Amino acid sequence: MRAFVRASLEADLGADVDEAKSGFEALRMLPREAWGLVVVDVNMPDINGLELISFLRKSERHRNTPVILISTEASARDQQRGLELGADAFLAKPFAPEALSALAKGILSRGEAGQ
Repeated sequence: MRAFVRASLEADLGADVDEAKSGFEALRMLPREAWGLVVVDVNMPDINGLELISFLRKSERHRNTPVILISTEASARDQQRGLELGADAFLAKPFAPEALSALAKGILSRGEAGQ
């Protein structure tokens, strides 16, 4: 899934994508820089995506970083929980690469318009 997400964003957005193998690795990467967009999966090893979103929203540096939450758990309750924690969008798996790219473009263009 990480390779799929990476390939989609690199091909369609020309984005430079870094990836973490687990939620814990993602937490270790966060201090390195301010990220333009974070894509998290609800079901990540160590620290799940919901916990990672919660950490991002509590962080001064990453509070406003756009977040897309992806998951195979696509119930309305799961979507609502992710959005309440601070995800900007939810995308249910499986999804087409174009769906992820379109969602990312929309989120990033909203951020640029607000600057």
